[in-house]
Amino acid sequence: MQIMDQITFGKALDYFGQSVGALIIADQDTDTYKALVRRGIFAEILEESGTYKALIQKLWFHFNNSDKGITEDYQVFIPIFGKFTGKNSKRLKLLVNEVPHIVQMMIQPIEGTDYNLIILDELDESACEDDTETLKKVNTIQNIYLYSMCFDLTHDTTSSISLTEVSEDTMNPEISYSDWRLMIANMFLEKDQPKFLKRSDPEYLRSHFEPGHIESFDIQMRNLDGVFIWVKLIFSRMATTNENDYRFVYMVQNIHDTTVSMQATLKHYEELASRDPMTKIFNHGRLETELCNAIETLRTDKKPVSLLILDIDYFKSVNDRFGHAVGDTTLIRFAEVIQDALRDQQAAFGRWGGEEFAAVVYDLEGDALADTAELLRKRIEETEFETVGSITCSVGASSLKREDVLDTWFERADQALYTAKTEGRNRICIK
Repeated sequence: MQIMDQITFGKALDYFGQSVGALIIADQDTDTYKALVRRGIFAEILEESGTYKALIQKLWFHFNNSDKGITEDYQVFIPIFGKFTGKNSKRLKLLVNEVPHIVQMMIQPIEGTDYNLIILDELDESACEDDTETLKKVNTIQNIYLYSMCFDLTHDTTSSISLTEVSEDTMNPEISYSDWRLMIANMFLEKDQPKFLKRSDPEYLRSHFEPGHIESFDIQMRNLDGVFIWVKLIFSRMATTNENDYRFVYMVQNIHDTTVSMQATLKHYEELASRDPMTKIFNHGRLETELCNAIETLRTDKKPVSLLILDIDYFKSVNDRFGHAVGDTTLIRFAEVIQDALRDQQAAFGRWGGEEFAAVVYDLEGDALADTAELLRKRIEETEFETVGSITCSVGASSLKREDVLDTWFERADQALYTAKTEGRNRICIK
């Protein structure tokens, strides 16, 4: 008799039960599971019983290349992804004591109940090698696309959901597009959530997308680690011949490194455009912006603000006696001394032009303004400048009035400086 004829259905079931790594029965309704069989690595990682949610999280709701679980915010999706209405087969990568194990998982829902039979078995080394190559490709993809899915507005459904950081397999959980959209909105910064909800709104998508049309926008989104990163959200309406077919592809592209680099570059050029190339403090243009901003601040917040204009006394003689190189060094040192003196103030300090400097200082008026102006004058008088020795400066200052515009405010401070100069220099004047 052939061996095939000797193996009965009962013997086959017995062999199956003696060979698989784990056989689990799970109840979605009561969120419980019981392990009927646990062998090998499954005896280490699985409890004999527990919650179904914890089982789902342990098996595949973690990062693809580690045993680290995803952030708590995303665990709200675990019950949805753990619900199966049909047979399902999935390959998992589990790390046990830092050693990777490739596992085949099969899920068999028991018809007419909320129960699932879950079969787990570790694959051999060749499968592990194949999976390693696949994982390299997945890692390359996940660096670009973190998430993708299809959705149908007509039927309010989602399908082919792929979280590449969790698994290379796509999933088809029973979640409507409407529910998904509201759940995922919490993953964005609170100030950006209205933007996402507007751009993902079914009515917006219907009215703005012709077949084949693609739109994208950049936004900060919480990743599976719980860290906000820059991503590009891409919505693409599938090109079909049916005008009433509203099926879309949605993708999340990781653009964090590129965006951060671009922001740093823009900040660098912004600084170049705002700074005096020699002294490295604000330039004339940036100071004008600060003056205008201060006027707006007074109108909205009623926050007092004052303007101080400083002019180095007899600076022409410095250039004439020591040369322009020493003159430049003197200007640089002058800027350093004043900036240090204003360190504890909310101030914008810059070079207005030549040897003239200006400071916009908030929360400063009256006696406090006079004290600050005198402090700046005295700091310069007491500083020893290289080659030149001692120099002095004159200071004119004025607090912003509600009826002021830029010209009237600056003119009043400039007149105060002129008075300080004509009355003997190395002094302050407040108007």
